[in-house]
Amino acid sequence: MDIFEQLLSEMAQGGWMVPVLRISLIVLFTTLTIALSHWLIERFSKLVSSGIRSQEAQKRAKTLSRILKSVIYILILLVSLMLILSELKIDIKPIIAAAGVGGIAIGFGAQNLIKDLISGFFLLLEDQIRVGDVVKIGDTTGEVVDIRLRVLLLRDLSGNLHIIPHGNIAQVTNMTHSYSYWLFDFTIAYKEDVERVIKVIKEVAEEMRNDPGFKDDILEPAEVFGLDRFEESGVIIRGRVKTKPMTQWRVGRELNLRIKNRFDALGIEIPFPHRTIYFGNLSKNLVESNYQIKEESDENKEF
Repeated sequence: MDIFEQLLSEMAQGGWMVPVLRISLIVLFTTLTIALSHWLIERFSKLVSSGIRSQEAQKRAKTLSRILKSVIYILILLVSLMLILSELKIDIKPIIAAAGVGGIAIGFGAQNLIKDLISGFFLLLEDQIRVGDVVKIGDTTGEVVDIRLRVLLLRDLSGNLHIIPHGNIAQVTNMTHSYSYWLFDFTIAYKEDVERVIKVIKEVAEEMRNDPGFKDDILEPAEVFGLDRFEESGVIIRGRVKTKPMTQWRVGRELNLRIKNRFDALGIEIPFPHRTIYFGNLSKNLVESNYQIKEESDENKEF
């Protein structure tokens, strides 16, 4: 109330004519400072990224630059607000004191906000997630498109944007940190020679690793663990391919295609379930009808 009384008193005395030009200059200076700081951060981020070959380090630089922009933006606005209040001849000391007292009361109601900020700080400090990573948080899987001070923005394969507060992140599964694996399970018929099939899989995977279109994405020769388990229609051969982050799905789809084509060419059977449908008495009638039609057809042939 003291602040408003002071402002009303200034207006009553005719001293309320605020130097509009000075406030306008503060607003202009604030706008230019924010734009310049963002430009400098962007330039510095690009300069650092250009000198780094590691894709992981580039992701981290990009993420930190976005957070730094947000922090500087808030700080500049706060300083500008203090300057404008000073030009309005409003004593900011009571505001600061009120903020200190009110902050205690607000703190009890803003526990979630504080939790989000602290969780986000450690999320960045420990390099758990970077912009561009594909992660699973709870039941949601998608690409990290932005990390802000309080929330994380995740876009899934369908294009849906999920906004997740940092404080709600209990567990993160990062699918593209440092390196990735494509895990494969190939089912073959029981009659097939398992050792021969394993050899074929290794040959196809090695051909892919030497292919100019994939050699930069595949980091190591494929691991074939062997016969993993028995299923109703066949046996499962399991293995994996180590790849660069974000390339495991592309490599996996191509490997599936090449394995299918090679199995077909070599006559290696990929089993699939068969189903016989029984219609009760209708099935018996159909069989008798088909038998009768066949007899009539045979009689017609005799003539």
